[in-house]
Amino acid sequence: MFLFVSSLVRSIVPSVTLYTTGSLTMGATVEEFEQAKNKLSSLKKDPGNEVKLKIYALFKQATQGPCSTPKPGMLDFVNKAKWDAWKSLGSTSQDEARQQYCDLIGSLLEAEGGSSAQVAVTPAGGGTYETLMVTTEDNITTIKLNRPAKKNAITTEMYNEIIAALEQAAKDDSVLTVFTGAGDYYCSGNDLTNFTKIPEGGVEAMAQRGADLLRMYVRAYIDFPKPLVAVVNGPAVGVSVTVLGLFDLVYATERATFHTPFTQLGQSAEGCSSYIFPKLMGAAKASEMLLFNKKLTAVQACQLGLVTEVFPDNSFQSEVWTRLKAYAELPRNSLALSKQLVRSVDKERLYAVNDAEVQRLMERWTSDECFNAVMSFFQAKARL
Repeated sequence: MFLFVSSLVRSIVPSVTLYTTGSLTMGATVEEFEQAKNKLSSLKKDPGNEVKLKIYALFKQATQGPCSTPKPGMLDFVNKAKWDAWKSLGSTSQDEARQQYCDLIGSLLEAEGGSSAQVAVTPAGGGTYETLMVTTEDNITTIKLNRPAKKNAITTEMYNEIIAALEQAAKDDSVLTVFTGAGDYYCSGNDLTNFTKIPEGGVEAMAQRGADLLRMYVRAYIDFPKPLVAVVNGPAVGVSVTVLGLFDLVYATERATFHTPFTQLGQSAEGCSSYIFPKLMGAAKASEMLLFNKKLTAVQACQLGLVTEVFPDNSFQSEVWTRLKAYAELPRNSLALSKQLVRSVDKERLYAVNDAEVQRLMERWTSDECFNAVMSFFQAKARL
């Protein structure tokens, strides 16, 4: 019994950094879910195995959707109990599960003399972000990556804030949502210091954290209901390139470049690029990027269908924003519904591709090959 309880406690609060899923118009927000997860560890009393199983099941449903994993064997008591609890939620939506998770944690806190308000947060807004600048003007919500000194490299915190900003933009009155970068870079990809912060559970825990983070990050783009536009103001690397296939328009300055050096770092493709890139540019050209780390110029990326249009650098901002402001005058609901028609054909396929890519990456992150490649990268930088 001790083995069952201790194993269950360890599994209730996985090392996950951010969560979002399903419809972006209902249920608890990303921040509320994150705070509820954090508050769980502050409970003073053991709520009992039945409640622990309920918490576990709601967490899995909120972050991964309905249970689709094989049923454990009858003698695997711990995992079978967890599987049964998750399976019992049936087709409960991820947003609903996220809300139930927050409600349950809130009720447990209240029972201990706390307040369920402890798991709530101030709604996200332009002034609440540390790594982004989020503004709404002329019917356009702009999400600007704001770490120019670090070439807008994406930290764990930034992933979390981008998810929150997308959720906010999905609910506001804007017509379009635009991504761009501060400074000379659009985005230099993952901040590789993310890979050096080994949590208590070791490399496996780090891989699980990264896998859940990435799955929910990409899904936020897949589910985004409004037209999404990338204004690529400079070089783009890694995940900032792969998710471009989930945007509706990609405008780039002529000095932008597009680079996905995954195999160079012992990793593999993400952002649904293993499916979208071959559709856009053909298998051979996609392989040059995703397998052999070829860097594309803006013109090349446009010729291959990854970029919608390239603009001269000296007139890039004025030309693009004049065009976007005109688009933002179009009927909002018509644009959103039209986008959903275009995207709905591939939506379930994209979910499956995202899951497969994340699973492969989780294996890569725990491999010696990936570790050695990342360490070699840092050593090379140190010699410069």
